[in-house]
Amino acid sequence: MKKICLFIVCLFLFVPLVYAVDTNSTTTSKNVTTQEETTTDSESSCEASGDCTNENEQTSQETEETSDDGLLSDGKSAILIEASTGKVLYEKNSHDRYAPASMTKIMSMILIMEEIEKGNLKWNEKLVASEYAASMGGSQIFLQPNEKMSVKDLFKAVAIGSANDATVVFAERIAGTEAKFVEMMNDKAKELGLKDTNFKNSVGLDEANHYSSAYDMAYMARELVKHEKIFEFTTIYEDYLRQNTDNKFWLVNTNKLIKTYEGADGLKTGYTKEAGYCLTATANKNNMRLIGTIMGAGDSKSRNSNMATLLDYGYNSYEMQVEVKKGEVVSRKYISKAKDETVEIVPKDDASVLIERGNKKEALNYEMSLNKLKLPIKSGDSVGTLKLKEGNKVISTVDLTVKKDVEKAGILELYKRSIKSILKGAY
Repeated sequence: MKKICLFIVCLFLFVPLVYAVDTNSTTTSKNVTTQEETTTDSESSCEASGDCTNENEQTSQETEETSDDGLLSDGKSAILIEASTGKVLYEKNSHDRYAPASMTKIMSMILIMEEIEKGNLKWNEKLVASEYAASMGGSQIFLQPNEKMSVKDLFKAVAIGSANDATVVFAERIAGTEAKFVEMMNDKAKELGLKDTNFKNSVGLDEANHYSSAYDMAYMARELVKHEKIFEFTTIYEDYLRQNTDNKFWLVNTNKLIKTYEGADGLKTGYTKEAGYCLTATANKNNMRLIGTIMGAGDSKSRNSNMATLLDYGYNSYEMQVEVKKGEVVSRKYISKAKDETVEIVPKDDASVLIERGNKKEALNYEMSLNKLKLPIKSGDSVGTLKLKEGNKVISTVDLTVKKDVEKAGILELYKRSIKSILKGAY
């Protein structure tokens, strides 16, 4: 009897312990199972929506893009370069390829300016809008089919108002069709050594396989600003077309930085749904021209403020050490058949070296090489190069030109010189 009672007591003590152990074990197992199910449900949900994560990857990329250096808070990619040397001062995803929107017109303007400087286009020439050009839509000046407008006014429309219709008028005038003009644009990109660009149209409308990068856009801009005439247009904040007509059109510059940032004098904005808000800007102050590009910003205000931050960084961190000033006479050349026999040779731009602010370079020298000079020569024509050197290393190269136009001497003047030379020889 005692054994039976002892067994019953033990049974009552042992069962709760077993139950407690089983309950804790089941709870733990259930928690693990619940977490796994949650993960599985989330993955199933993202697969169904088509957003399968890369959600976590995207969040990680966005964090890297916006906080990797503390300088920019917006934009998928960006770059800042110094124009004369081409040195990169800052870059962020600069070779990533994106839709460039109307920054495409930087290349269009390069080709237009080249045609004007070759004499193939005149500023006062009247161009005729085709039906195709007039149908462009987007940013436009509402050209009518067969409407005539001067090259100067059309270029205003492109440079100030980013007009698609005006751009296509130029494309057709220069190449016959926009498609052939686009071929010229791509050829020029290759000539400039740009590897992240492919154009499908001349205006920047979103189109499959139409892309560029912040790097390429900045270096296109570097090429464009060599045509200094463009600043007569890109610095205009507002103007009118079709003056004294019933169709007077108000142009307002899409680049607000020319009003808000000291030294800003260009260059080209862009926006499409695919591209986001883009800007290639340039400023010139303290003897230094900077060019910056931002692609894929969230809105125009953020894009502009970030560009101002980028330019401030450049001007606060770097400066130009000018060794030979633009227009300074570096050589005199005797040309017997020139109207003025002594020709003064000068740099077309400052021969400078880019340095971190406060770090002056010593022991700089330069060497020159002159082309064979053929008369007549206009001031601005390249007649050779000046290479700025630190030891044996070339750190800057600028073109040389003549200080003033050099004309051929007339037959009578050459005859007089021959007589004088003969008489001198007689003595």
